[in-house]
Amino acid sequence: MKCNIMKLLVVIFLFSLMTQPVLASEKKSTELAAQAKSAILIERDTGKVLYEKNSDQPLPPASMTKIMTMILIMEALDKGEITFKDKVRASEYAASMGGSQIFLEPGEEMTVNELLKGIAIGSGNDASMAMAEHLAGSEDKFVEMMNKKAKEIGLKHTKFQNPTGLPVDDHYSTAHDMAMMGKELLKYEDIINYTSKYEDYLREDTDKKFWLVNTNRLVKFYPGVDGLKTGFTGQAKYCLTATAKKGNMRVIAVVFGANTPKERNNEVTKMLDYAFSQYTTTPLYKKDAPIKKVEVNKGEQKYVNAVTSEPLSVLAKKGTTAKDMKTEVKLDENLNAPVKKGDEIGTITIKKDGKVMSKSPLVAEEDVEIASYWQLFKRTFSLFSQTS
Repeated sequence: MKCNIMKLLVVIFLFSLMTQPVLASEKKSTELAAQAKSAILIERDTGKVLYEKNSDQPLPPASMTKIMTMILIMEALDKGEITFKDKVRASEYAASMGGSQIFLEPGEEMTVNELLKGIAIGSGNDASMAMAEHLAGSEDKFVEMMNKKAKEIGLKHTKFQNPTGLPVDDHYSTAHDMAMMGKELLKYEDIINYTSKYEDYLREDTDKKFWLVNTNRLVKFYPGVDGLKTGFTGQAKYCLTATAKKGNMRVIAVVFGANTPKERNNEVTKMLDYAFSQYTTTPLYKKDAPIKKVEVNKGEQKYVNAVTSEPLSVLAKKGTTAKDMKTEVKLDENLNAPVKKGDEIGTITIKKDGKVMSKSPLVAEEDVEIASYWQLFKRTFSLFSQTS
């Protein structure tokens, strides 16, 4: 009897030793963002979710709202609708914004470049409103643009009421949606020139020189962090959408509702550490890589290049390899002029063993205007001559 009891105790002891590492690992995973109301961690190129906690819970995003504001600014720059050197005049309304600001005066002019600094580094509510009015003509029209863009990129739990994130009813987002906005913003590589700076200046040549210090302290204290946007209000608490890159891998971590800036930064740091220690990516295509030509009906040019709209990579656990990838390309078979640069004209899908690893839009490399009657006549005559 005593022998059987001893054997049983030995088995229990050995079993406890075997299970302790597993339990510790599970505990670590569930505690990545223990102090946050909601959180998510994704790999940027694939959009793969590496960790999440209440990621679809609608919450006030505070100044993380400005990620969408910056998306619309960068999109307008990319399409040539505005330039970095354009002058923007601040309205009395824009200058009246409270909270974090760059202290614009009514009628003061700054370039788009300067206002982007004020938004990305200093989280200026006045700078955000000035750009919103410049792009759309009014705050209301800009908010319409924000919500339209949210639908275009598939956000299901986001609604905007202003371009700043200042407290207002019925203005909300989620950790998942905020990560998708971060993914969209990072398509525009120039934005990192702003979000990665720890400090900069405005009005340098005047007696009103203004020092900007990045509200995202991790750009200075965590190697690889180069964006994106913090947020804080009494209701939202401390929030952050952060991105970091090490080697070929870029990730996005989002935290909503931490009680202190230290807690917020600690939770993001833990998620980033987890991502870089556990995963790796293999780059496949850079942004704007030409994939295939698409015929344009009645266009000045007969063809336009379909190019990648963002970097494309394959994600894998460390210790494994990304092999046997297949690429599927689908293009618009009835593309009519006019075509604008950036218009979606197809999709590219990366698969492994039949499973979709990554899917992304292909876009037009350049504008293609409608051909003149004379151009169409010459084209038709040329075809006729070749067949006769």
